[in-house]
Amino acid sequence: MRILGIDPGSLITGFGIIDVSGNTASYVASGCVRLSGDALPERLRILFEGVRELVTTYEPTQLAIEQIFMHRNADSALKLGQARGAAICAAATLNLPVHEYTPAQIKQAMVGKGNAAKEQVQHMVKVLLKLPAIPQADAADALAVALCHCHTQQVLSHIGGAQSWQRRRLK
Repeated sequence: MRILGIDPGSLITGFGIIDVSGNTASYVASGCVRLSGDALPERLRILFEGVRELVTTYEPTQLAIEQIFMHRNADSALKLGQARGAAICAAATLNLPVHEYTPAQIKQAMVGKGNAAKEQVQHMVKVLLKLPAIPQADAADALAVALCHCHTQQVLSHIGGAQSWQRRRLK
């Protein structure tokens, strides 16, 4: 399985790509799509095209993206939501399954607690993927989203296996 993780932003969107084989995740690529231009529609077009290019270049089998949260500024949350929409549409037009995770779910998967500091998450990304250094912040966040999806899928497959084992045992 190859996972494309996206940390959406209205100016910089981070991406991280990992391969998963069994219980092992390995680093493929990461970086940022920088959204230039003053007009939001232009930035959204750049993001849409950037995500489509990532999907066609790296051929992921899953897309994992961070959900937005409302902090203080409603205008920022709306712009972030539009950026998420552009990224999701780019993946969906290429028939890529999309999975969404809250910031707390991502932190829980990376550090073991939903209120972990950003630096803790970045450190765990470096450790789990055996990277020589912590990637750029947006790219590290996107790798964390991909790793969260990886861990979630592994847990769900274990639960499914345990449930089928239990059903066989009860027969």
